[in-house]
Amino acid sequence: MAANQSTLKTATMAAVLTAVIVTPVFGLQLVRQGARTLMEPRWDLVAIACAAVFIFQLLRPWLALPFKALKTGLPTLPAAPTRGRRGLAALVILLAVVWPFFAGRSSVDIATLVLIYVMLGLGLNIVVGFAGLLDLGFVGFYAVGAYTYALLYHWGGWSFWEALPFAGAMSALFGFLLGFPVLRLRGDYLAIVTLGFGEIIRLLLINLNTLTGGPDGISGIPKPSVLGMEMARRSSEEGSRTFHEIMGWTFQNQHMVVYLYLMALLLALITLLVSTRLIRMPVGRAWEALREDEIACRSLGLNPTRIKLSAFTLGAMFAGFGGAFFAARQGMVNPESFTFIESALILAIVVLGGMGSQVGVILAAILLTVLPELAREFAEYRMLVFGLVMVLMMMWRPQGLLPMKRPQVELGK
Repeated sequence: MAANQSTLKTATMAAVLTAVIVTPVFGLQLVRQGARTLMEPRWDLVAIACAAVFIFQLLRPWLALPFKALKTGLPTLPAAPTRGRRGLAALVILLAVVWPFFAGRSSVDIATLVLIYVMLGLGLNIVVGFAGLLDLGFVGFYAVGAYTYALLYHWGGWSFWEALPFAGAMSALFGFLLGFPVLRLRGDYLAIVTLGFGEIIRLLLINLNTLTGGPDGISGIPKPSVLGMEMARRSSEEGSRTFHEIMGWTFQNQHMVVYLYLMALLLALITLLVSTRLIRMPVGRAWEALREDEIACRSLGLNPTRIKLSAFTLGAMFAGFGGAFFAARQGMVNPESFTFIESALILAIVVLGGMGSQVGVILAAILLTVLPELAREFAEYRMLVFGLVMVLMMMWRPQGLLPMKRPQVELGK
């Protein structure tokens, strides 16, 4: 009886909160009639939403029974890779290299976007998954890398390959500087400070008109070259030859799309390789110690200050590389590409895949990037479905899709 009363109370409160949230969005709709704008109430939509939530909350104890197996039914990754997995990884990489030559342009373009989010997810996984530091402003480092390449080209005429190391170094510098004010912060306070950092970067990009172009950003950013040769129909410099002219090929736009995909794949593989090596080194063990217990970490003689700074710096560096490639791929940058929604999406990739799990991050990046592209007719409900999926994951699979198995030792009795 007590359980039924508690369920009824929970369902009633959920229905009331649903009414409060849904009424401004769907219940009060603005209708344009000539020169006048009228507010047309749609209480039927509010009632349907409240009734659906109320019924779902009442039936949730029974609906949850089939999903209890998900807590242990999905696979987990072992702590150390085996030889068979290395062979499988090599096969997957080979397929990823060959695939774009047989796929359509739109598919390759989406795959390039997936690889950018893989880089960003792996970079944030260092901060959140390995070191246990909640970062809600990771998009700020992404923006620093993108604008570093854009500004070096706009003001100095630098090429992509010349600017790429500086983009990573500048983002790493910003990550190092951000580490100092958050050394004594944990949990929610750390998240608030990093969120503010991301917004400060975006507002600076908007207001520094003379340097960054303000809200319009910087356009005309060139694509990466191949060994110093442009991959274009005609060379921008008189007297120089393009890559296609030297190779004797007929220029096609598909070639640049495939080239950008292969570049993104190379950068993603480098990010994966470096982060995998780092977690096996002493610095990686120090990140794990900090994540599990900062007091115990300090008692072991480790310096939490250096550990936090190293996590922020290395994670930001990979974001800077991804930002520089994003600027080259888009051909332009503006502050609206680096909003809080991007930080939330990258963090969701890490949480959905499993914090600390690199394969899980890759899988989550594919799912959260490809699925919205396949269902464009539901684009306006994208964030609603996205939030619902995250809530369900936290209820039934909080450890992520492919959680990393923690190393442990059992002592016999």
